Amino acid sequence: MPHDPYVIMRALMAVLTKDAILEELNTGRLRIEPLEPEQVGPASVDLTLADEIRVILPGGEPIAIRDEVDFREHTRAQRLDDPFLLEPGVTIHGITRERISLPENLCGFLEGRSRFARLGLMIHVTSAFVQPGVSNRQVLEMSNVSGHPLRIFPGVRLCQLVLMRTEGNAVYRGRFADQERL
Repeated sequence: MPHDPYVIMRALMAVLTKDAILEELNTGRLRIEPLEPEQVGPASVDLTLADEIRVILPGGEPIAIRDEVDFREHTRAQRLDDPFLLEPGVTIHGITRERISLPENLCGFLEGRSRFARLGLMIHVTSAFVQPGVSNRQVLEMSNVSGHPLRIFPGVRLCQLVLMRTEGNAVYRGRFADQERL
């Protein structure tokens, strides 16, 4: 085994390219539903925003950031029947239309698409990691860091999923393992 950390990291952190993604999809080990063929890019899969968002309630007392805090007590879910005006400095939660089911040796990272990032839309404030073995829809922590309001529409390919092989197998069984709704 080489001792060079770069060589070791490169061997362990292999990003799947289109051919490898399509092979994983064809074998059924990786499932992304629904999925159109054009969503698979050179080394990622585009994901779309569903028709539901969660908005942080305005005003009130400061929110205590502790282990027992429940985000649902400080937010409200709403349908995205009409475009949502995301004001500068505001964060909302979206959820992907696609359900992602990863095998025990694949993990992923949600990345914003540069066309929207250049307008000030951040897609994942902090929790971009998609655990191995999950089977759920992914929450998007969407923030407007521009000086202009942004109009958010359902059905837009807002982010991409970059898939990587893991060393060993694991299955996420945490709080959001079966997440289907916000």
